[in-house]
Amino acid sequence: MGYEMDYLNRILLGDCEEVLKDLPDNCVDLIFTSPPYADQRQKTYGGVPPDRYVEWFMPKAAQFWRVLKPTGTFILNIKEKVVDGERHTYVINLILEMRKQGWRWTEEFIWHKKNSYPGKWPNRFRDNWERLIQFNKQRTFKMYQEAVMVPVGDWSKERLAKLSETDRVRDESKVGSGFGKNVSNWLGRQMVYPTNVLHMATECYNRNHSATFPIALPTWFIKLFTDIGDVVLDPFVGSGTTAVAAARLGRYYIGIDINEQYVQLARERLSSVQMQLLTLAESRPSYSADERQDAQDEGAHETS
Repeated sequence: MGYEMDYLNRILLGDCEEVLKDLPDNCVDLIFTSPPYADQRQKTYGGVPPDRYVEWFMPKAAQFWRVLKPTGTFILNIKEKVVDGERHTYVINLILEMRKQGWRWTEEFIWHKKNSYPGKWPNRFRDNWERLIQFNKQRTFKMYQEAVMVPVGDWSKERLAKLSETDRVRDESKVGSGFGKNVSNWLGRQMVYPTNVLHMATECYNRNHSATFPIALPTWFIKLFTDIGDVVLDPFVGSGTTAVAAARLGRYYIGIDINEQYVQLARERLSSVQMQLLTLAESRPSYSADERQDAQDEGAHETS
């Protein structure tokens, strides 16, 4: 891994499009980022007009493609804005251009902000969710679904207690969709796979940053798409939340931001996290790999 050691576990100042040119090909396992939305963060990032957003983003995407490993994943947190009373199409246009560049639009996740403030607008309701779009370079990629499994839920107690005959075989859809289910498959199971809707609160590490997300968000995707020791890149790292999540989970991080104030903030934050992890390791030198992972997971949960 010596080829990119100069960049591992560092927060770098500069435009990611230029900074990434110094990194070798195929050196990153996961890119997780939330770039400035169109016309947003004007005081801190200058703002990018919706009609020019794709033009601004695509050269950066070319660098993302180059540094991402063939088995890696790119998660893009983004949301359309309203222009002249309707949703602008820059996100749709961006997806189409990404596909032309070679990216596969594999999946789309929804972050449901379960504690968002109420509001009233004359022709719409308050936004309560954001997109997390998954891109890959090829059809097969690293993915660890077991790492993000969730409790089966209380519904199973009553539902599985009284199984009908159709519950014990594959019950085909009554509308001819080709989908079916075998409910008995869930007997005795304590954990199940989640959906692609993530219900997470918006509390987060703010410190005067203009746009932040909860640490639970990158934590979930880092667990899903990387191993311990993999490299996580956030090219718009802001206050450093993605990097903090990666460090707590035993991954290397590379963070880039064009704003000097945020770079300093993120560096201070990561320095504190690294000291905490070092203290933890020194106090428990007999930790097994599983125990270290549990401690890191617990730390991420406490911060979210």
